[in-house]
Amino acid sequence: MAALFFLIPLTGISYVGWHLWQLLPLPALWRGIIIGLGVLAFMSVFLSIFRVLDRLPPGLSTVLYETGTSSIFILLYLVMAFLVLDILRLCRVIPSYVLVNNWYTAAVMTLLMVTVFTLGYFHYMTKQRHTLDIVTEKNTGSRAVKIVMVSDLHIGYHNRRHELARWIDLINAEHPDLILIAGDIIDGHRHPIEAGQMAAEFHRLKAPVYACPGNHEYYCGIDYAIGFYRRAGITLLRDSVASPIPGITVIGRDDRTNTGRRTIPSLMKQVDPATYTILLDHQPYHLDRTERAGVDLQLSGHTHHGQVWPASWVTERIYECAYGPHTRGNTRYYVSSGIGIWGGKFRIGTCSEYVVITVKGE
Repeated sequence: MAALFFLIPLTGISYVGWHLWQLLPLPALWRGIIIGLGVLAFMSVFLSIFRVLDRLPPGLSTVLYETGTSSIFILLYLVMAFLVLDILRLCRVIPSYVLVNNWYTAAVMTLLMVTVFTLGYFHYMTKQRHTLDIVTEKNTGSRAVKIVMVSDLHIGYHNRRHELARWIDLINAEHPDLILIAGDIIDGHRHPIEAGQMAAEFHRLKAPVYACPGNHEYYCGIDYAIGFYRRAGITLLRDSVASPIPGITVIGRDDRTNTGRRTIPSLMKQVDPATYTILLDHQPYHLDRTERAGVDLQLSGHTHHGQVWPASWVTERIYECAYGPHTRGNTRYYVSSGIGIWGGKFRIGTCSEYVVITVKGE
């Protein structure tokens, strides 16, 4: 598995690099510089993976994070573009010279990439409001309970405090009774969170906030994450149960990174069956277990719906529900694509969202 982690991107870089060497009508020195800069940009992503960025000056760390993670998606789309051109060439739909020393092809591909990723950036910056209306036989009070659910904020080098403030404004504008966060508040790096004093921003939320941990809370250190949640005024449910509103019970599961986490049936033993039960579980695996345990609603994130197409196709093959609403028996589910994002700020064929849920007893 570790070998594949390096082999796949290395193959992609080699394939794109060879094509660029053939395509660009430039002296060998300039072709080498352009390809070399692309390789360096891609390699900088490993500075993030291996936690080097926090030891560098903050401005440089941000640039390297943005450049490195963005290059992953650009590389993916360059691989797809050259594969299409190679297939067309092999099928003799286009002549071979289209891919050799050709300014026109280079210009068209550059324009295409700039257009796709510019649109992808603006699409990411536009947060979509999705709704889920639930009517239950259980008694939740005399009026509908309004809940705002978000997941996958990934605050850090790329989602800074000013963006977090904008998201909090969106949540407050809904005037919710309850706010639920389905994991991955933290991206993985501590320095930008502390330097930006991001914990203080969460105190502007005007409703009780409950959350479960995600895998990225473990990447940055679960003990640090627990302390951050406490400073942010967020109630972390880690294999625990709370009743923040009469008639509503919230269960927060620890992330499946913790292989010793409690089972759903054991957590359900602490629940009053007369209340409407919401399960926060960051990674949406084994939805059948939630149904068998008698949970009313499960809220998850993690998948990002692939973040960019065609990765969305991959997540749809991995998960029973990779995005959006889903039903199994008497249990309802919502898997969010996340309000934030990991890495490059692009949404292509997917969206960044927050979910407004209303629960009303009959």
